[in-house]
Amino acid sequence: MKIIDWLVLSLYFLVMLGMGLWARTKVKTANDFFTAGGSMPWWLSGISHHMSGYSSAVFVAYAAIAYTTGFSIYIWWACSISVALVIGCNIFPGRWSRLRQRLGIISPLEYLAVRYNLPAQQVLAWSGALLKIFDVGAKWTSAAILLQAFANVPPLWGVLITGSVTVVYSVVGGLWADALTDMSQFIIQVLAGIVMLVAVLARLGGISAIWTIWGRLPESHSRPFVGQYTLAFAVVYLFVNTLSYNGGTWNLAQRFIAAPSEKAARKAALLSAVLYLVWPLVLFFPMWASPLLLPHLQDPSESYAMLTKTLLPQGLIGLVLAGMFAHTMAMTSSDANAISSVVIRDILPALRKDRQRPSDRIQLLSGRICTLLFLLLSMVIALTADNFGGVFGLVILWYGALLGPIAIPMLFGMLNLFKRSGANAAIASWLAGAIAFALIKFVFPVQIAHLPGDLTTTITIAGPVLSSLIVFVGVGLLWPAKNPSADRLLDLINDPDASSHIHQTT
Repeated sequence: MKIIDWLVLSLYFLVMLGMGLWARTKVKTANDFFTAGGSMPWWLSGISHHMSGYSSAVFVAYAAIAYTTGFSIYIWWACSISVALVIGCNIFPGRWSRLRQRLGIISPLEYLAVRYNLPAQQVLAWSGALLKIFDVGAKWTSAAILLQAFANVPPLWGVLITGSVTVVYSVVGGLWADALTDMSQFIIQVLAGIVMLVAVLARLGGISAIWTIWGRLPESHSRPFVGQYTLAFAVVYLFVNTLSYNGGTWNLAQRFIAAPSEKAARKAALLSAVLYLVWPLVLFFPMWASPLLLPHLQDPSESYAMLTKTLLPQGLIGLVLAGMFAHTMAMTSSDANAISSVVIRDILPALRKDRQRPSDRIQLLSGRICTLLFLLLSMVIALTADNFGGVFGLVILWYGALLGPIAIPMLFGMLNLFKRSGANAAIASWLAGAIAFALIKFVFPVQIAHLPGDLTTTITIAGPVLSSLIVFVGVGLLWPAKNPSADRLLDLINDPDASSHIHQTT
């Protein structure tokens, strides 16, 4: 990177800070800070949902997968997310919006205290908050790897630079700052992605390279399923993505909660689905072509960074790097806001003897402090990522495997179909998933690694989520819950015509 690249990157950081400070004027209450006052336009919610759904890990861990396996990552990752959102768009987004409109929720977990009970809510809240620290840590690690590859900046400073900017605008502007910076970051990363695509096509002989490169790459690179990324893995990952992108991941639930109506929430989900279907084709093409341009690369995780340094002139390198950072900052800031809402609305009140929430002013101040602490702690995790299997281990194995045990009681608890599953089912489901992960990851890793058909990754992810699902349904069938308050809550969530006469069902 040259001076002009640093200027472009610095300008990008200043724009993000400026938008965060401007968003502060829209934040007067805790509701504004955590849900944008329930007035986020569907198109902004959809773009923010898309930008908050992946980070610069795409340009590191996923770039390595694209370099070594080719097209399959588009099928099991991007298409999977798009299909997951289409599957869920008429089920979950509208219910998230109803929860805010009819119950006045701010946190995605608030309703669980009534749907199950306080202990079940607390188990999911604490475990989800701790898990998200590791997930966000992986995002900081990815950004630091990129900055090191581009400018030889030590990982410590890479984490501190990107983290500090994100801390400022997240703490100051809340969800409005997250969404508005997501919008500007989306524009930047589109420009950067197109620049990179054009540069790669020009080096490979023009637009015809879009279809001719596959004959020059190994045959397996054009297959939809290859190696450990089998059809079974894709099906399991589709289920995980259906849970995650329809609200099992708390920051994505917030985008639906912040929508002004059920219709707006559904439109936001469909917009995000379209973006996941189309945009990754532009994003991944340079990664798919990188074995032709960088045939002897020793570390595939550096492929995208090396392509940028090799193909782009001064100034554009800074733009592409800004586009990569855009994803990390979008995701980490929204995660911090979501976790803070859970801590302030669900965890801290449960620790008080009277179980009461403090005043709105105190909630707003506490939310900002919690956002700051969460981001700082995740940055510490980023600096020790190698202890958890690196970026790939944190993103796909740890988070992908442990998401299900938290998301299944959270999402399925909204549906009348699972009315029989109560607090015991929720806790048992979470416990079954956690035990399954521990057995797979720490007790039987050698045996699983020797299974035929490259099933290691599939089993690591499928084991916990399927265990949770089976136990959640099974306990509900064998020991059905009897909770009149939960039944009234389900009626309120599932009936589109129900009146919004209770904010205090809890």
